[in-house]
Order: sequence, then C-alpha cells, then structure tokens
Amino acid sequence: MTSDAGIPVGDNQNSQTAGPDGPTLLQDSRLIEKLQRFNRERIPERVVHARGTGAFGVFEPSADISALSKAKVFTPGTSTPVFVRFSTVMNYRGSPEQARDPRGFATKFYTQEGNWDLVGNNLPIFFIRDAIKFPDFVHANKPSAVTGVQDANLAFDFFAHSPESTAMLTRLYSNEGMPDNYRHMDGFGVHAFKMVNAQGQVHYVKFHWKSQQGLHSLRPHEVSASLAADWNHYTNDLYGNIKSGNHPKWDLYIQVLNPEDLVKFDFNALDDTKIWPDVPERKIGTMTLNRVPDNYFESTEESAFAPSRMVPGIEASEDRMLQGRLFAYADTQIYRLGANYLSIPVNKPAVPVNNGDQDGAMSISGRKGDINFEPSSRATALEDHSVKLVRTPLSGTTQQQAIKKTRNFVQAGEYYRSLSAQDKSDLIVALSADLNHVTDEANKYTMLSHFYKADADYGTRLAKATHADLGRVKSGAEQLVD
Repeated sequence: MTSDAGIPVGDNQNSQTAGPDGPTLLQDSRLIEKLQRFNRERIPERVVHARGTGAFGVFEPSADISALSKAKVFTPGTSTPVFVRFSTVMNYRGSPEQARDPRGFATKFYTQEGNWDLVGNNLPIFFIRDAIKFPDFVHANKPSAVTGVQDANLAFDFFAHSPESTAMLTRLYSNEGMPDNYRHMDGFGVHAFKMVNAQGQVHYVKFHWKSQQGLHSLRPHEVSASLAADWNHYTNDLYGNIKSGNHPKWDLYIQVLNPEDLVKFDFNALDDTKIWPDVPERKIGTMTLNRVPDNYFESTEESAFAPSRMVPGIEASEDRMLQGRLFAYADTQIYRLGANYLSIPVNKPAVPVNNGDQDGAMSISGRKGDINFEPSSRATALEDHSVKLVRTPLSGTTQQQAIKKTRNFVQAGEYYRSLSAQDKSDLIVALSADLNHVTDEANKYTMLSHFYKADADYGTRLAKATHADLGRVKSGAEQLVD
C-alpha cells in the first residue's frame, strides 16, 4: 500500500497522535491526504449526506450552566436562531428517504459569538473510532465502483475487519435505526466535547437532542409499504407539520464528566463507538423548528456544517474521529462551495466578520483599506485573549497505535438485551436480510462471531436466520478478545 505519491504506508488503521490519549497530529500526511482526496471525490453533490431536508427555528436555553461553559448561547432568557439539516448518509440526492442508514442531525446556531455547528446523527455512537478509516468506511457502503449498486458483500467485508462497528450495526439494524420520520427521532453530537467556563475549568460533555414528539419507527415489514406510498415522506411530513403550525421540538440534554473521570471506565471514554452508561443527563434548553425554507438550493443544499465551528466555551475533545472531522468537514465545504461559503446567507454568521482573509471566487466582503494583515499599528481586528483555547497537558511520544481499551462487543450486547422481545425479533429480521446477501463465507462467519461475542442469544438467532453453522460461529467468537 502506498500514498498517492507512491510512498509506502506503514499504518492505514491508526492516526498519529500525541501519546496514547493525546490529539491527532497535523503532521500525519497520510491521514490528511486520505481525507483531502476523499472530500474531492464528488462534484457538486455532497459525498455523504447528499439527501437532506432543512428547516429554520430557534433555540432557547432553560438552565444556567455558566459553571460549565462561558458560551453565551446558553444564557437563560436568550433566543438563538438555528438552521437544522436532516439527512440520510450514503445515497444520492433525490434517493428514497426510507433507507437503512443513519440520519444526519446537523444544527447551526447563529449565536452572538459566531456560528456553532453541532453536527451529529440520530444514533449516539458511530461505526469507527479513527478518522483515517472514514473514506474506506464510506467506499465500502457506497454503490460498487463497478456496478453502481450498493453491495452487502462490500459493506460487510469492511465491517468484518472493523469489530468496533458491532455496537453501531446493532443499533442501525434495530427499529431505532429506522425512524418513521424526522420528527420522531433523537439527535446526538456523538463525540465528547469540552466545555470551558470563565475560570478556565474544563468538563467533558456529550450532547443529546430528545424529541418531544417521541420515538416512532418503521418495523422491517413496514418499510416497503412506506416507500411505495411516498419515498419523500420524511420531507413531506416535516414540512407539512411546520406549515400547519405543529412545530416540532427537541430538548437539548448534556452528560458531564470531570477530566479525571475519563479513566474510570473499562473502555476509552473518548471512543465514539461507546456511550457513557450511567452518566445522568441534564436538560439545558429546547429547540423549535418553525419555518420552511423559501429556496431549497440556497438553504438546504448550500448549507454547510463543520464541527470545527465552535464558539468560546465549547472546544474539541481528543476523540480521534472528531479530530479528523475538524479538518475534513470544513475542507469539503470549501471544495463544494468555495472559499467564501460562509458568506452565503444560510451560512453567514449573525455577527460581523473581521479578519485578514480575502478574495477568492465569489468574494462579496466589501473589504476596504490596505490593512489585511496583523500585527499592525493600524489593525482594527484585535485579539481577545479571554477566548484563547484552554491548555491541555500532553504526555508520551508520537505514535500510530490503536487505543488500548477497545471493548468492541460489550455495549452491543447490553443494547441487544435492553430491547423488547419484538424489537429483538425485528433486529434479527433486518440484519439477517443483509447478511444473507453476503457470499464471502469467511466475512459472514466473522460478522456472526462478532454478534455472538456481544450476546450468545443474539448470535445464535442470527446464525439460524442466515443458515450458518452455530458451532463455527461459537468457535470464532471464542477467539475474539474484547
């Protein structure tokens, strides 16, 4: 394996980090190259999340969390405009919305300190834990490069070699993974983030949008009828309800950990394939969607989200997947929409922009004067040292190694055992339907062994539904180390 320049690749599974728990290094040229090349594979459609639906609304905080964060968006009594884009991940623009696919749940807050983009999904975890694997994950799940058709053999070939995906696959193929519309699903920031208060104290948090409408799903046997009735149902349902005055609402909750608590779990707490069990949630506000965009292209299609857009008081954690997204999402928006994409109305901050960035295609800044640099005795854009990023202690050496506490299967089993009898049966029906399309026997048995390792009943029922040799499944599971 080589880079695009023909240079041998020493590790294509792990990004280079500053020590075992430190942030990802920009000097990892293979990571950067893979993400850059991946972001430029399609034009002009999004590579992922191409099928989307957007709506405007407002966020109103309901709790004083100034002890956690100095971000003004959380000040009680304020009201912040938002734009939300819901989406499916793998299929093209105009594809059916009732796909077995995670739903994107991206929220742009137009705050008085600039834009904050909370970019997540409808499920609390993800398939992989390192951004260097993201292009490969998408390639395996996108239509075949030969036939142009999605192929379970390709997807499960990747997942068979990525055991950390077991918990996310279990959730995706459960009924929770097939909401019956956008109003009836939750949203999650997925990653851990840092909150920083005015005194510089740091807490780690996870964000959760809870639907006030409740969670409703399509069972496997209901999907075909829903598709036949209206494959644009999610959009029509959302817009129909907003137009009729039935404005959907989501409450924003957070989980909070002290930095010293991160090491108390039997898994890496910054691993995005894991939830934080037994960590209480706290409600901090409510979002209401109340307006349908007037122009699909100039709102939903040109809206651009990037998790690197964070306001003072919210910072990135050392989560390896998030670290890669900090670069990749903003980069792909510049590629799709140009260097001035933040001047497009749907992306434009609610506050003045004042820096030395200039020109580029479609520039409409109206910048005047010749001071487009800093430091300068005539500079008008002055630094605000009160919003400098928090200092994070580092230790160890640079490395390319997997995290130590993987625990790939435990939470998948815990989730399976939490399901009702009916939901377990529906999960087996949905997942076995795709596994039965896998013709590579080794990959099929590897996947079954992963699910058996998570829970013996889960694996046994899947083995029966896929006409597999249960003894071989058990044997494979016994060789797995969690």
